[in-house]
Amino acid sequence: MRYVILGSSAAGIHGAKELRRLDKESEIVLISSDKEIYSRCILHHYLSGERNLKQLSFAENDFVKRYQIRWMKGRTCVSLDRKACQAVLENGETVGYDKLLIATGSHTYIPPVKHLKEAVNVCGFRNIQDIDGLKEAAKQAEHMIVMGAGLVGLDCVMGLLGIGRTATLIESAGWLLSKQLDERAAQTYQKAFLEKGITQHYGVGIEEAVLDKRGQICQVILTDGKRLPCDYMVVTAGVRPNIEFLEGSGIEVGKLGLLYDETGKTNDERVYGAGDVSGSSPIWPAAVKEGIIAAANMAGEKRHMTDFFASKATMNFLGIPTMSLGDVNPGDGDFQVMVREKKDSYKKMICRNGRITGAVLQGDLAYGGILQQLIARKINIAKVKKPVFDIDYSDFFHMDENFEYYYEQ
Repeated sequence: MRYVILGSSAAGIHGAKELRRLDKESEIVLISSDKEIYSRCILHHYLSGERNLKQLSFAENDFVKRYQIRWMKGRTCVSLDRKACQAVLENGETVGYDKLLIATGSHTYIPPVKHLKEAVNVCGFRNIQDIDGLKEAAKQAEHMIVMGAGLVGLDCVMGLLGIGRTATLIESAGWLLSKQLDERAAQTYQKAFLEKGITQHYGVGIEEAVLDKRGQICQVILTDGKRLPCDYMVVTAGVRPNIEFLEGSGIEVGKLGLLYDETGKTNDERVYGAGDVSGSSPIWPAAVKEGIIAAANMAGEKRHMTDFFASKATMNFLGIPTMSLGDVNPGDGDFQVMVREKKDSYKKMICRNGRITGAVLQGDLAYGGILQQLIARKINIAKVKKPVFDIDYSDFFHMDENFEYYYEQ
């Protein structure tokens, strides 16, 4: 048996480990455009100098030897020949497989802003090459713009602050982290970043990148007509799954990315998927879990992706810990919103039909573990008499005569 894995990030590496755990004898081939194993979640630490490349690694130093991996590093799969069960590389070389795991992740999406794609002084924030270029540019750039105020955009800003540089944030949504936070929680961060010298523009986009004779951005024009100086731009406004190589292969993809079921299997019995390539689970723990479960099924152990909570985000920018669970900005509907504010903390919960569907905790995250269980298990809290912010495990879990815990609503 030969297993081939495309991609060396969270899903691919943990998938390889699980395959070797379950199958001691078969061949495992890892193909990746990256030449190093590193966590993309902490690239801002590399930018700030807090970590070097080796310290970004989440795999053992002897990963290849320990797990008996044939790693074809710095290589890119450009197409699949499903009939021959082969991955086709950029130089025409083919690698046959019995089972294939697609964990190719995603890449920076350059939005259709006038002249942006032609600009030479623009980068993403997705790989080591991006950060190396940004490090060099930051030595001289005076007016850096970060396009997008999501988690990656704020990571970029934190990295720049770490090397004593500031930037201008531009976000089309009404506030930063609009997918994770409500406006009230976002304001805490916005104020803190402003105090650090980060200029911010919300509810506007970039209409045009003005280029000089060298093809470099020298100015941007916002959708509200404002003009801002710019000598380097980092685009963090979105990502797209790396699925271009699947065109014509017959492997099914959807609007977001690669399609696979709860076992990781695609529409081809021999091909599995995991991680960011789906476009639907953009957080590290979900990618790790998906890689492990897909690998288990590839090796013949039946497992399903039903035991993790994907709609969760935790952050701690500028010493302000925050957790977001579920949908924190529900639209119109029969929702009940409960808020508790203290001097150094903010808590918000959204309930519908007696069940918590979303929550934000800022400043004090001690309640987070209970909330995750309440949301993930869809536990009805309607019968609990105490305030929702004071609910604990004892309200649902009881002890029988054998001193064993059981759940009861």
